[in-house]
Amino acid sequence: MVKQELKIFIAMNRALNLINKTNFKVINKYKLTTPQFAVLEALYHKGDLSVGEVQEKILSTSGTIAVIIRNLEKDNFITRYQDKNDKRKYILSISEKGQLLMDKVYPEIEKNILSQISVLDESEQDILLKYLKKLSGYKL
Repeated sequence: MVKQELKIFIAMNRALNLINKTNFKVINKYKLTTPQFAVLEALYHKGDLSVGEVQEKILSTSGTIAVIIRNLEKDNFITRYQDKNDKRKYILSISEKGQLLMDKVYPEIEKNILSQISVLDESEQDILLKYLKKLSGYKL
């Protein structure tokens, strides 16, 4: 018999996979990769961030983030400049082209997420959020 904890883990993965699968279709439609979308989304909502801050927000490795940034710069979706206060740091900024792209992509992603989460009523969403915060140790 499968333990309750494993059932919970499997159910969480299935739910997240369903949302990710739907979002992947949107991201792919705009010729982006999921990590590229993650970088653009961070800059779109948070404003200019250091490479390290973006890397931390999207849970990427230093090797991977360099490739993602290079490709986004090549496509003129972001710009990179040296931090005035710390010459070892680089700051990333979403470009006008990146902003215009995210103005199209993000609403579609948000619509997908809201649609799939809305199968839960507000009370169920509050409870789920409470328990997911507890599981992750993360303060949203």
